[in-house]
Amino acid sequence: MSTERPSRTRTRTRGAGPDPAAATGAAARGPDAPPPRGGAPRRGRHAATAPVPLGPALAFLRDVRAGLDAGSNPLAALAGATAGLPRDVREGLDAAVRRMSGNYHEDEWGFDEEFTESVYPLLETMYDRWWRVQAEGVRNVPAHGRALLVANHAGILPWDATMMGVAMLREHPLPRYPRFLVLNWAFELPYVGSTIRKVGGVPASPYNAMRLLEQEQLVAVFPEGVKGTSKDFKDRYRLQRFGRGGFVELALRTGSPIVPVAVVGSEEIYPKVGELPLLARLTGAPFVPVTPTFPLLGPLGAVPLPSKWRIEFCDPIDVSEYGSDAAEDRALVFELSERVRDTIQQKLYENLVKRGSAFV
Repeated sequence: MSTERPSRTRTRTRGAGPDPAAATGAAARGPDAPPPRGGAPRRGRHAATAPVPLGPALAFLRDVRAGLDAGSNPLAALAGATAGLPRDVREGLDAAVRRMSGNYHEDEWGFDEEFTESVYPLLETMYDRWWRVQAEGVRNVPAHGRALLVANHAGILPWDATMMGVAMLREHPLPRYPRFLVLNWAFELPYVGSTIRKVGGVPASPYNAMRLLEQEQLVAVFPEGVKGTSKDFKDRYRLQRFGRGGFVELALRTGSPIVPVAVVGSEEIYPKVGELPLLARLTGAPFVPVTPTFPLLGPLGAVPLPSKWRIEFCDPIDVSEYGSDAAEDRALVFELSERVRDTIQQKLYENLVKRGSAFV
């Protein structure tokens, strides 16, 4: 059983799949209706989705740099540079900094729902204004019970996972918080590791993924692994191999539906033109990229570029008919893995065409 603390605004309902009647009822009430019980709080979409004005954005980055140069930790530097940002973003970052320094409730995985709600205004601003995300097919994700989101992956930090999470909170009639698997080295980074854990990141391992699914969680995995995040910019949106199909084995053993997810936009936030192998060895990272802004701008080079994003949640694949023993059938595992990979690759090409220019 999960030890997740129930939300103040919801009671988690567990089951084997979505509740069509509940979803239909939520849709009938309209986007401004109060959230139904059984999911995370429903988030409203801002009417304006224009990019963040360049002047305030540059001022914010200058203030962050000044805070870092003065010896502040990254979160404190962010909080101190928020004077020109929207009020809800400022208040959310201040609350997040306070929670990082205190002893607050977390579940067994380190997820802190109130911390996530504190940083949500910032993530929502990035979703709406920085990356101008357009999400499709969110209703394909089951509203209740275990499910496996399988997506392409880019960028050394898991921004794609967080934007998938915002899409679930913003667009789904019964919102829920996804848990996403992250390579272990990321949790060793000061401040970054604890932040990732608090917003739903979990060290990547088959055991952790299995336990999360058995707890009826929504789990996001990225089968490309390091091969996906470390590919050069010239190879963007060309999916790498999905390994030996471990995610398919997990789905078969737990009877979890697989939802392929295609993410367009994440390949441009850190355009990789080279690597820094010495720095990678010193930090324990699988690689450290050279981008147009890093290491040229120092720590500010970690600020992602404002590309335009599209996220498409594809039709779910029901594997319950095969039974758990089918996980030992290598031919079936390979067939399902290639089916998911081909679906994501096709949707990447389609959404690249729909998006048009990467930045304008």
